[in-house]
Amino acid sequence: MSSAAPSPPATVSGASYAAAAVTMAHYKAADSKREQFRRYLEKSGVLDTLTKVLVALYEEPEKPNSALDFLKHHLGAATPENPEIELLRLELAEMKEKYEAIVEENKKLKTKYKAPAL
Repeated sequence: MSSAAPSPPATVSGASYAAAAVTMAHYKAADSKREQFRRYLEKSGVLDTLTKVLVALYEEPEKPNSALDFLKHHLGAATPENPEIELLRLELAEMKEKYEAIVEENKKLKTKYKAPAL
């Protein structure tokens, strides 16, 4: 048996240390961005809404065939209807009626004032 002393631990070279520091800084920046995004989702109510819909799916006695359709349906229902949208729909319907009336009037006028053939 030889009683050789263990070799000292390898030292980290300056380049390796710098690379490790850059990598650590990159992870910290990514974590910071991830945390900012999480706070944004929380502040805007997205996390709460998603949690409620997922809990509703979990508590559903008979699971739907398409979980994705369930989520789409419930998330769509979770957004309140903007009152301005309804006003715009009414205005659009009114404009369509006016357009149809003008097209019909245009046809009648074309027939009435049709140029005689030479």
